[in-house]
Formats: sequence, structure tokens, C-alpha cells
Amino acid sequence: MTALEPKAVSDTAAPPQPAPATAPAEGTAPAATTRGERHGSGGTGAGTGTGTGTGGVLGPAHRLLTLGMVTVVLLIAFEATAVGTAMPVAARDLDGVGLYAFAFSSYFTTSLFGMVLAGQWCDRQGPLRALTVGIAGFAAGLALSGTAGAMWLFVLGRAVQGLGGGLVIVALYVVVSRAYDERLRPAMMAAFAASWVVPSIIGPLAAGTITEHLGWRWVFVGIPVLVVFPLLIALPAIRRTASGPADPGAPPAAFDRRRIRLACGISVGAGLLQYAAQDLRWLSLAPGLAGLALLVPSVHGLLPRGTYRAARGLPAVVLLRGVAGGAFIAAESFIPLMLVTQRGLSPTMAGFALAPAGLTWAVGSWVQARPWAEPYRERLVVGGMVMVALSIAAVPTVLVEAVPVWLLPVYWSVGCFGMGLVIAAGSVLLLKLSAPEEAGTNSAALQISDALSNVVLLAGGGVAFAALGGGAVGAAHAASADGASHPAAFAAVFLPIAVVAAVGVWVSARITPPAESPVQA
Repeated sequence: MTALEPKAVSDTAAPPQPAPATAPAEGTAPAATTRGERHGSGGTGAGTGTGTGTGGVLGPAHRLLTLGMVTVVLLIAFEATAVGTAMPVAARDLDGVGLYAFAFSSYFTTSLFGMVLAGQWCDRQGPLRALTVGIAGFAAGLALSGTAGAMWLFVLGRAVQGLGGGLVIVALYVVVSRAYDERLRPAMMAAFAASWVVPSIIGPLAAGTITEHLGWRWVFVGIPVLVVFPLLIALPAIRRTASGPADPGAPPAAFDRRRIRLACGISVGAGLLQYAAQDLRWLSLAPGLAGLALLVPSVHGLLPRGTYRAARGLPAVVLLRGVAGGAFIAAESFIPLMLVTQRGLSPTMAGFALAPAGLTWAVGSWVQARPWAEPYRERLVVGGMVMVALSIAAVPTVLVEAVPVWLLPVYWSVGCFGMGLVIAAGSVLLLKLSAPEEAGTNSAALQISDALSNVVLLAGGGVAFAALGGGAVGAAHAASADGASHPAAFAAVFLPIAVVAAVGVWVSARITPPAESPVQA
């Protein structure tokens, strides 16, 4: 795919890099480069990688590394899109429908801890070990779930898988930061996005076919075998280009125990909040409040200072990831249900209505990776966030019978194009604003912001949906069959989320730090 082939840079060796800046105080952002440096052609700066700069991401210097990492993302994408299809059958066969929600929440809560641990690990010892352990844990969790004879073992496997997934996603960002020159990073982010296109279209269909003809277990146990391939081709390249601490001459730093404790707090707090949102009774207030009491101080300690107020530069980039990702995922989660219960589409057709969006997301990522887009990357982020907000706001119009249902794929394709711009360009900006010794911690903060906003907005949307008569999925199907309708319940989900996305437009305008001064976190 052309998204993997950016315009080739000079074949000459990269100039010597300046010594890394002194690490900023914990919780603060590193010093920003000047506007001229940040917009220069592959200019050096705090976040510049150590790659050779020869050719593109598929050039001789990077080919094996790129193919290995893209394959890892491809396998993760297939798993993410396929598991949802096989999960109901697995829960029924294991007589564990009552634990169904925990099969999802266990993955999420452990992945949060894995993200923080990976940030610490990568900054101190490099991404090689974190990535290796993460891939092994991800595969082991899949194998444990696929061979489980009881639902509690299945949930445990999902927890192990989540821990591995959290390690992998942060380690991949650090590899991109260290092994690729600044000019090549947009292309790698576009390649990661492109890796989701095929799985998002055929993943559920393939999983359904495998589940029906071979059994749900093969959806889980088939992927670990495939993990061997990216390990064989990527790990030697990572060892050569991105292993070891960012500053080999510095004394080895110990793990920050305070951040590890905060990681435990954020994981347990998120789990309690999810549990409370799934059980709308007065008794659920206790775990919900306990979850918030753990989440708020933990998040405050793990994200860059100034994130809550969208301070310019790195804090705004981290906050934008959460606002954009949370709003998009929360809205998308309710679209198939709306199409089935309100417009009478079959589940298959409702799924196909979202299929084109994966392609436009990849196109948006590809656009921001073009060389001509470098001076305009911040503006592209603002424009992308506007598209996301408008598309979410337009979704409820499909609740009106007179509005053609085919307009929804059009709306969502526009929104996904905007997400491709926002997510990929935001990731590039984060690495640009991060000193090498802070790349792991800041990448973990980005992923934490994304994951936590998903939980909060999904929980809030679920509460609003249930309060206005939406009820459970099964009840919604029954209501549709009886001719009843709950359009207000869907509107109560989409419209507030659209407001959140509109706030994201304001945040996106603050991602550029002051040109001549350090980023004040």
C-alpha cells in the first residue's frame, strides 16, 4: 500500500544528533522545539529517532522492522474485530453468561496497568523486552481463553491478554520513536491504521464462519501460532535499532513505584466503574463512587500536568486523544443497535453499514503522512476533529423515517476520515514533543487517556440510554419487534457525545506549544 511508502529521504547518513535534553520534572512535558525546527524537513529535536533515514519505511534499513510491527498490529486488529463475534457463543458454552461483561472489562483493566508498566520499562531498558513479553502474554492469554473449561478461566485468559496488549501498544510507539526518523513516523502511523482496514471488514465475517463450522475456540487458539512470524522478523531489527535505554551512558534508573501504585489504582478504579455502569441499582453506587475515588487521583498523577485544562502542547495532545477516541467509540457502539431496532436492518447489514468507514480512516491517516502535509499537520488535526463532531451530530437524523438510512454510512465515513487525521497526526505530534527518555511514559499517557475516556463515555451513554427506555440489547430487539420505539434514548446518547466532540475541536486548536518557550504542562 502506498501509505507505507513515503517520499524517500536523502541517502546520506543522518547528521549527528544533539545530546538529549535534561529530563523534565515528573508529570511535566519536555521542552518544545521551535516552530522552524518542528516544521523542518525531518529536523532534529527532542523526539528524533535514531534510524538511518535511508529510503522509506520499506527501504532496506527498515523493511523487516516495518513488516514485523505491521503484522503485529494486523493480528491485534483481527483479534479485536473477531472476538466480539465469538464471545456470546463462548459464554453460552461455558455456562458463564453472567460473567459476559467481565470478559471485556478484565481485558481493559489489565491493559491499563500494562500501559503504565510499559512506559516505565521502555524508558529505562528500551522497548525490546516489553514488546517481547507483551506479545508472549497476548498469545498466552488467547491460548488460555481458547482452551478454558470454565468461564472464570476464560476471563482470566482475557486479563492476561489485556496485560500483554497494554505492553505491546506502548512499546510499538517507542520503537517508532527510536528506530524511525521524524520524517518517516507519519508513514508508520498510517501503516498502523491501514492494518485495521481488512480486519474491520472481514474479521467479524471470518470469526462467524469459524465459530459456526469449527467452533469458537479456534478464533482464540489460531492467532497465537501466527505470532511467531512477527517475532522472528521484527525482534532482531528492534534489537539492532531501538534496544537499550535512551541514554546508554546514564546510570540505570529504578522503576517509579509511585507510578506503579497509581497504575494499580487506575485499573481497579476503571473496573469498579464499569461494574457499576452495568448494574443500575442503588447498591451499585458504592462501587461506582469507589471507582471514581481511585480513578481521579490516579489519572491526575499519570497524565501530564495541565491535561485537564488542555494546556498547550503535550497536555492538549494527550487530552485530545481521549476526547476524540472516547467520543468516536461511544457513538459507534450504539450505531448498530440503532440501525437494527429503529430502522429494521439485520445485524449483518448494520455491520456492513460501518464497513466503509475503516477504509476512509486509513485514507485520512495516509493523507497526514504525505510530505506536503508536514507544515499543515496541526491544521489537519483541527479539520479532522470538526469532521468527527459533525458526523456524530448527524447520526441521530437517521432516527427520522424520512431520512434515507444509507446516509449513515456517508456520515460515518466522513467522521472516520477525520479520525484518521486526528489519531495518526496526534501520535506523530506526541513523539515530536517527547524527549527520547520520556517517549515511553508519554505514549502510555496517550493510551491511558484514550482507554479511560472510552470507559467514562460508554458508561455515561449506557446510563442515559437505559434511563430513557433503551434497556438492554435483548429488550431493544423485543421492542422493535413489537413496533415500539425509543428514539429519545438514542438521541440522549449521540447528542451529548457530539458536544464532547465539539469540545475536542477547541482542544485540537491548542496542540501547538508556544514557538519559543518550553511547554508549560
